[in-house]
Amino acid sequence: MRSDALLFGGDYNPEQWTEDIWRDDIALMRRAKVNTVTLGVFAWAFLEVDDDVWEWGWFDRIVGMLHDAGIGIDLATPTAAPPLWLQRAHPEIIPVDRTGHRFHPGGRLGWCASHPVWHEYSTRIARRLGERYGQHPAVRMWHVSNEIGGGNRLCYCDASSAAFSRWARERYGTIDELNRAWGTAVWGLRYRSFDDVTAPLASESGQNPSLLLAFDRFASDELGGQYRRERAALQAAGVTTPITTNLMLTVGGSVADYADWQSDLDVVAIDHYTRAADPRRERELAFVASRARGLDRSKPWLVMEHAAGAVNWQPRNAPKAPGELTRHSLAHIAHGADGALFFQWRASASGVEQYHSGMVPHAGAETRQFAEVADLGSSLDRLAEVAGSLVAPSSAALVCDIPSDWAWEEGEKPLHDHALPRAARAWHEALSALGLVPDVVPPRADLSGYRLLVVPTMYSVSEADAAALAAAASGGAVVVIEHLAGIADPENRVITGGYPGAFRSLLGVFGEEFAPLLDGESVPLSSGAVAREWTSRVRALPGTEVVDSYASGDLAGLPAVTRRAVGAGAAWYVSAEVAEGFDALVERVVADAGVTASVPVVAGVEAVRRVGAGGRSWLFLINHSAADAVVPATGVELLTRAAVSGSVTVPTGSVRVVREGPAA
Repeated sequence: MRSDALLFGGDYNPEQWTEDIWRDDIALMRRAKVNTVTLGVFAWAFLEVDDDVWEWGWFDRIVGMLHDAGIGIDLATPTAAPPLWLQRAHPEIIPVDRTGHRFHPGGRLGWCASHPVWHEYSTRIARRLGERYGQHPAVRMWHVSNEIGGGNRLCYCDASSAAFSRWARERYGTIDELNRAWGTAVWGLRYRSFDDVTAPLASESGQNPSLLLAFDRFASDELGGQYRRERAALQAAGVTTPITTNLMLTVGGSVADYADWQSDLDVVAIDHYTRAADPRRERELAFVASRARGLDRSKPWLVMEHAAGAVNWQPRNAPKAPGELTRHSLAHIAHGADGALFFQWRASASGVEQYHSGMVPHAGAETRQFAEVADLGSSLDRLAEVAGSLVAPSSAALVCDIPSDWAWEEGEKPLHDHALPRAARAWHEALSALGLVPDVVPPRADLSGYRLLVVPTMYSVSEADAAALAAAASGGAVVVIEHLAGIADPENRVITGGYPGAFRSLLGVFGEEFAPLLDGESVPLSSGAVAREWTSRVRALPGTEVVDSYASGDLAGLPAVTRRAVGAGAAWYVSAEVAEGFDALVERVVADAGVTASVPVVAGVEAVRRVGAGGRSWLFLINHSAADAVVPATGVELLTRAAVSGSVTVPTGSVRVVREGPAA
C-alpha cells in the first residue's frame, strides 16, 4: 500500500489481448491516472504451459512496460484458474458436490482445498512467481489467488472427508465429546470413532445442523490454510511486500470466517458488487464497507474489485447510472479504503465474463463510462492526502459473526424464508441516518470503546462472546439484543432453559416460545409500532422494564421490547421484528446510550469523517438524493479546491470532500 496516494486501477489481463493493445492500454492508463493494476489472476496456463514447462518472456515484457510507465503491480498467484493440463493429469483435485459427483474441467476455482496434489502445484507456482518477481520494483503488493472459496467453498471428495475427520479429532479430542457437542443421540446418529466422521454427502432427509455447521467451519479453515500456504511460499521465495487476498464480504456473512484470517492479511481487501435491483444499494455498500473496516480498525483497507458499470451474473444487469461509479468508489474511500480498484481494466470480448463491464468498455475510450473513469482518477489524485488516515472512531457498533449466520442457515428452522441478516442492514441504515457512522465488528473485537452495541443476527453465541457483551453493558454501554440472537451455542445446539439462552441473564427475560407469523400477518404494538414475520412469547423478570408490548392477538399484553439496567449500562431485548416504527425504536435506544451524531445530518447525504496524523480531518459528503444539499462544513473542498466557510453545497448525485479547518 502506498502512503502517498490512493490506489486506482484494476485487474489487467493482457493475455487476452495482442501486444499492440498493451501499448494502447498503458497509454490509456496514464490518461486515466491509473497507478495500480492487478496482474496474473488467470494467467497460470500462459506461464506454466505444461507440467514444469515455463514461458516467462511475455510476462516479463508486460511487467517491464508497466514499470516503465510508473504503474505499480499487485501481482496475483494465478491459482483461481488451474490449467487444463493439470486438471486432466490430476482430476482428483477437482471438487466433488454433495451428491458425490465430481465436477469437470472448464470453470474456475476447480480445486479442492484439502487435496495434497493441489497443495503441491499451487505452492509451486506461488514460489516460482515469488522467486522471479519478489524483488521487482514494480511489484508493490501480492494478491493470493482470487475470491478464495467463491465457487469451491465446499468439497465432499475423499481427501476432504479424511481432512474433516482429522479436523474433528483436533477440535473435539474424543469421539464422546464430538457426540455430545453434536447431539448425535437424535435419530441415533452416534459415531463410534473418528473414522466414521465423513463429509456430509446428501442423504434422503435433512441432516444434523451441528454436523453441517462443523463442516462449514472446517471448510473455512481449509480455505484459510490454502491462503496461508501460498503466502508462506511467497515469503520463502523472498517476498517482503504486503500480501493479501480479496475477501467476499456481504451483509449476511460470507464463504469463510474472515476474522480468523485477519492476522495473516497485511491489508484487508474486499470485492464488492452492488445489486442493480436494490433501490438503496448505497446503504448495502456502506454496511459492507463498515464490515471491512471492522476486521482491522488499525489501518486502511482496500477495495480490490468493484464494477465500473454492469455485471454479468444478475438476472437483469443494468449499467450504473451517470455519476454512480464515482459515488460508489468515493463512498468506499470515505469508509476507510485507501484505494478503489475494479474488475476489470478492459472488458473481455469472449469468455464467461464477456458482458461484465470494464474500465475500458467494448466501445472503447471515447465513451461516457471511460470519461467517468478518467474523472475518478483525477479526483483520487486530488484526494491523495487522505491516504493513510482512518475513519474517525465511532461510539456505536453492530456485532456480527459469519459462523453464526451459517448456523441459522444449516438445519430446519421455525421460519425458513426469514432473512435474518436483514436486521443488521436495517440497524446500520437507521444508525447511519442519525449521523453515528457505526462500525460492524466480529464478536472477538475490542468492544470497550463503544457506548452502543447492537447484536442483530448472532443466532449462535459462545459463552465468551456473551460474557464480553455483558461486560460491555456493566461498563456503561447500552447493548441491544435482537429477536434471534443467542439462541444456539457454537455447535448449533439450542441453549435450553428459556430463550434467548446465551443472553437470558443479561436481559432479565424468559422466552417461552417463538411465534413466527404467517405470510402477510402483522401484530400491532402498544407504541403504535407494527411487528411482521417474527414475534415471541416472553416474560419480563423482576427488575426488567417493559418498553413496548404486543397490543393484540395471542401475545396481547406480553413484552415485545424490554430494558434492564446493568451496572453502568443497560441491556435491551427486541423480541419481534419491528417493521413500522423501527426508526422510533432506534432513536429511543440511541437516546438511552447518550450518543449523538458525529457528522452533519442532512437528509439524503451520506457523511463520513476520516482523521489523520496531526489532527487533520476530512469530511466526505455523498449526495444520494434528487436535490442539491447544503451541509455545514468549514475548510477547503479538495475536489474543486474551493474555500468552504460555514457550509458547502453538494450537488445532487455528487461528492464533496472538505479538509476541515479554517477556510482558505
